[in-house]
Amino acid sequence: MKDFVDAHVDLWAGQLDDLDRDVEGITVRLQVLTRYLERRREAVLAAYGLQLWEFKTLHMLRRAGAPYRATPGELARQLGMSAAALTNRLDALERRGYVERAHDRDDRRKVVATLTPAGNELWQRGIGDIQRVEEELVHHLPEADRTRLDGLLRRLVLVTEKNS
Repeated sequence: MKDFVDAHVDLWAGQLDDLDRDVEGITVRLQVLTRYLERRREAVLAAYGLQLWEFKTLHMLRRAGAPYRATPGELARQLGMSAAALTNRLDALERRGYVERAHDRDDRRKVVATLTPAGNELWQRGIGDIQRVEEELVHHLPEADRTRLDGLLRRLVLVTEKNS
């Protein structure tokens, strides 16, 4: 069975003598799947009135474990952004009641952002729907293929970790 990426690979193989068809097919398919999942995640979150960047910020707070707190500096590092940009994100989330900021009780110089109960509930609903989107896609493969694909992708991720 062929997909549109096969036509893409055929086109470029006719123009680039040294094109590795497998490399091109794999990388383009990974890009297609990434874009598909991003669009589907954004649609899920839009139903909750959330943008992806808002969800990612809530996600990083939730990832910290109970009581779902982190300093703005920690969040900025995890999200790969500047502290100033993160401050704007936290301002928006705080206005909506999903995040609270307060001075740390042990060190009043430090500000800590905390996921509110409303923010946690919204995150839980959003993550559940996102998981369903991901499962809908991946469950088109038999379990043995899913396990094999997971292992193959892990090997590629390990290469990127070594080269980063």
